[in-house]
Amino acid sequence: MELLLVLMVAVSLSMDAFSLSLAYGTLGIPRKQVVLLAVIVGCFHFFMPIIGMLIGISVLNVIGINPDIIVFMVLFVIGVQMIFESFSKKDELKIMKTIELFLFAFAVSVDSFSVGLTLTNISDNYIFSSLIFALCSMFFTFSGLLLGNKIKKSVGKISTIIGGLVLIIIGVFFAF
Repeated sequence: MELLLVLMVAVSLSMDAFSLSLAYGTLGIPRKQVVLLAVIVGCFHFFMPIIGMLIGISVLNVIGINPDIIVFMVLFVIGVQMIFESFSKKDELKIMKTIELFLFAFAVSVDSFSVGLTLTNISDNYIFSSLIFALCSMFFTFSGLLLGNKIKKSVGKISTIIGGLVLIIIGVFFAF
């Protein structure tokens, strides 16, 4: 029963990674960066719940900022950037900067931090649970990026604009 609960949480944590990866995949990211981004997202989904568990609610009370606001800001910036890039004349693969990879991974992993606050309530084996979260998020990120790239090939530049708008809308839902 505990494994089923961990898997359900892992899939639900990975859904935002999938939807954002689907949108970001419309940029036509090279295969090497698709794999790298999936691994980085997986690493974030491994460590964020553990950090959340170790730090606990006290830090959120001290900081006084809702983590959803941070997610909103990151997604908004990425979404606007995607929309502007869709109007460039170039139709080539988009090489993501290292900071973009980490911001993306952070944005889709903040909810894992929140889950970490109650991770001991989900499972006694938090390392195993975090590993399941990581593997699941890597799979969903990889799949979303590849599917987004296929959509771009069939729909064209409009898919990048739609992808950027989706990121902004998801960010707004996080914030409000």
